Amino acid sequence: MAPLRERATFTRHEARLRTPQEGAVQPLPGGEPIDRTHLGRYTLGSPTLEREVLGLFLAQLPLSIEQLRFAATDREWQIAAHTIKGSARAVGAWQIARLAEEAEQTSGVTDENVRERVLTTLEQAGEVVESYVMAAFPPEPGRS
Repeated sequence: MAPLRERATFTRHEARLRTPQEGAVQPLPGGEPIDRTHLGRYTLGSPTLEREVLGLFLAQLPLSIEQLRFAATDREWQIAAHTIKGSARAVGAWQIARLAEEAEQTSGVTDENVRERVLTTLEQAGEVVESYVMAAFPPEPGRS
């Protein structure tokens, strides 16, 4: 699976690099980037189904982030953030859901600094989830 940034069709516009003191994305304290217990309720504990659902989430996430990037109105911004929040909650990606909820409550359309901070943080959180999924769900033998 290609890194999240390589799959996305957008380019980064002067994104600020953030240090841990500025709130760089890391897994929630004491937890994994994906709540496997939560996800397991919907997949009946099937690792194959979990891998597939998470793969769909990770494939959609860059597209939803792109919608945020190009939102022309507050309403478009809120809809894109709400979409990310809902899909993250569905798979148990609580940190991404929290970040999307914060984005939903802000105006990323008029404040370029807010927009870039939100986009950068969501992308970083997506990369954390992607790394976790690749480690937790190695490719099945015989599949490429």
